[in-house]
Amino acid sequence: MKRFLLMSILSLAVIVAFSNVSPKSTYASTFPDVGDSHRAKDEIYYLATGKIANGDQNGYFHPDKQVTRAEAAALIGRAIQLNGAQKRTEFKDVGSQHFASGYIQEAADKKIITGYSDGSFKPNAPVARGEMALLISRAFGYQSTTISSASAQLIDRGIAQGMSDGSFGTTQSIKRSDFSVFLSRSINAKMRLAGQEPTFSKVQYVTTNNLNFRDGPSTYYSILGSFDKGKEVKVGYEIGEWAFIQADGKEGFVHTAYLSSKKVSDIEDLLADKTIIIDPGHGYPDNGASGFGLKESFVVLDTGMRVKGYLEKSPFNFAMTRESDKKIELQDRVTFAREKGGDIFVSIHANSFNGTAHGTESYYFQSAAYNPYVNQSKALATYLQNRLVQSWDAYDRGEKNGNFHVLRENTMPASLVELGFIDQKEDNAKLASPSYRQNAAKAIYLGILDYYYHYENLKGIDYLYQELQATPSPKLH
Repeated sequence: MKRFLLMSILSLAVIVAFSNVSPKSTYASTFPDVGDSHRAKDEIYYLATGKIANGDQNGYFHPDKQVTRAEAAALIGRAIQLNGAQKRTEFKDVGSQHFASGYIQEAADKKIITGYSDGSFKPNAPVARGEMALLISRAFGYQSTTISSASAQLIDRGIAQGMSDGSFGTTQSIKRSDFSVFLSRSINAKMRLAGQEPTFSKVQYVTTNNLNFRDGPSTYYSILGSFDKGKEVKVGYEIGEWAFIQADGKEGFVHTAYLSSKKVSDIEDLLADKTIIIDPGHGYPDNGASGFGLKESFVVLDTGMRVKGYLEKSPFNFAMTRESDKKIELQDRVTFAREKGGDIFVSIHANSFNGTAHGTESYYFQSAAYNPYVNQSKALATYLQNRLVQSWDAYDRGEKNGNFHVLRENTMPASLVELGFIDQKEDNAKLASPSYRQNAAKAIYLGILDYYYHYENLKGIDYLYQELQATPSPKLH
């Protein structure tokens, strides 16, 4: 699989990286050495359009030059959207400043390409047709384990053809033009040989309005049309974060972040059955902690009401334990959550410790003898903590076991967040800031979304992230 990715990358890199430079932000509309009559013209320009491949510094493509292993890695990496940022690699002959170091290491991590037993990668070695077939098979998920099976798959899928003698020519070096042909056909099934259409068996639904439908898997490709929320499409295959789909008699690419296996209306009905309990701590006459003239009860109520603003725009059902500066007893908060049929409980607080501590921390109760939802509570606390730390670059005090009444006595996944230390100067300044409290509220809402997206596996809520121009946080391990 590693070799397969390398070969694919090599073809692409042929156009973009053979001169050991990164792809240009702009490229020539034509290559002087790839004219209208060139047999691989369409495939070469297709890759160039998507900035997968490019010419040299003088605008030449060099279609007849051999593809190197490094070039293959870069080309395939760009095709499947690997992170190509230069970095240290595990190979002794590929330093961090090598133009393809990021793609080479990413491909190696994903078992697409491999090095040699002596710890080298041999980035300048040519790629053979058989190696190219294996790399493409691994990179695009064809699951071939041998050169012979990978070669057969490329022929079966209309991506490659055999040689005039009936063989695949597995040991022959591959030219940049040929690599471009194989790679572009791997990306776009419309470019494959006749009669080799993919099977569009996976039904998905669009989760946003005005979703662009493109000719390739990136925003560099032209727009073929657009779809609105609820549109049914059929997926043939996926490349990185893009799906090759069929809809309205046309085929093209859309971003997978805007697709779901469930209709948005069904997802919204499901979320409407989820009740989020938001619990701003304390309340007059219990002001909680204080510092520099700021009271915890005010900070957490204001933040909680801002969380409410996000929930009001979502399909979730929700309830607030308090919406005014009024103290609610601890047992009454738990009873309220139970009576409202809460699915998760989030309590908001601010910390204090002699003015010497700072940062954000989140709590869950780890004894199932009381609250049986230990794993769910821990996951909720972790997602909330991740988002809060990111929202204002806070010192991360982590997730901890907390023997608090509202966590211990609850009958649902429950977490308590300490936004910051109100008696510490820098934290206090943030807690006193309306813009920070808005950021904290957004972080809490996103943490809730992360919990449902990952832990409850509700992938159809992608569109709620999109409305905030955000993405799901990494999944917990």
